[in-house]
Amino acid sequence: MQILRWTVRIHKWVALLVGVQVLLWIAGGLVMSAIPIEIVRGEHKIAAASPVAVNPHDLIPLETVARTAGLTQISGAALGHVLGRPVWRIETDASTRTVDALSGESLSPVAEALAREIALADYSGTEEIAQIGMLTTPPAEYGGPGPVWQVVFSDPDETTLYVDPASAVVRARRSSTWRFYDFFWRLHVMDYDDGADFNHPLLVTAAGAGLFVALSGLVLLVFRLRRTFGQIRARQPISP
Repeated sequence: MQILRWTVRIHKWVALLVGVQVLLWIAGGLVMSAIPIEIVRGEHKIAAASPVAVNPHDLIPLETVARTAGLTQISGAALGHVLGRPVWRIETDASTRTVDALSGESLSPVAEALAREIALADYSGTEEIAQIGMLTTPPAEYGGPGPVWQVVFSDPDETTLYVDPASAVVRARRSSTWRFYDFFWRLHVMDYDDGADFNHPLLVTAAGAGLFVALSGLVLLVFRLRRTFGQIRARQPISP
């Protein structure tokens, strides 16, 4: 019985410590299941892009673009588009360069006017840009290093687009809905820094403690039921 008594005590204290986190797990699960992930990612506010088709003979060859940019070696290159115009995105070990594939004009680093156009073309709403700025040290919600253009729209959800000045693409879409979701996600995975790590010791320990509370509670329930049934049988009258 001494073991049972200590099991009850440990069960109560561990349950008290883990109970708050279990409540946060339930709240986080409710938020994450109630809000569609497409809404969180802002996919409903992405403007439909028209397909871009160009005559291959009109494109400046990659070799010419690299030579004009003074690049003797590249690690990769891809043909893309910016505002309906084809561009070469050339990767080197140190940086990314975006060059207009029709005129040969270098677009990177992206100027503020072009960053505005890229953001407006990506955004399907009717609200105007409330704020734009180049951030050398972007906030954690961006999830990447700077520099980056931060473009904030005046809609109620505070839609915020992050435009990469090197590749001239929208790297991240954030909003008040995303921030609300991210808050509960961090509580859910117990990573209060950036919410990117869900295999850390704190979460594993809390999950293990929660499992202990569940299993020890089950064992205590079995002992309690056995005792209850034993008392009921003891009270039954003896048949003649």
